[in-house]
Amino acid sequence: MLEQLWARAEGATPGEIRAALDDQVAYTTVTTILTRLTQKGLAERESARRGFRYRALSSEAELAASRMQDALTPASDRTLVLSRFVDGLSNQDEAALRKILDEGGP
Repeated sequence: MLEQLWARAEGATPGEIRAALDDQVAYTTVTTILTRLTQKGLAERESARRGFRYRALSSEAELAASRMQDALTPASDRTLVLSRFVDGLSNQDEAALRKILDEGGP
């Protein structure tokens, strides 16, 4: 569901999301998931006509970066964790990371 919200900066109603999923998911399932995303602080909702419109609170990149930082927090040897992470990168991702580090930003 977050993918659907990321694709729509203006947000989306449960019905719009369900339609984008080719109606393969029940409307109540969509609203339950959107409610849970809101409760977890990943989305926000605002009144829209007779229901709600939902919007992601962070981009996909911001969420992934936050999760990576969260994974580092409990590590006693952060250098080792980062080293193992880099070892698992594809050549393309490693080159992108090197470029970011060399340039000081994306």
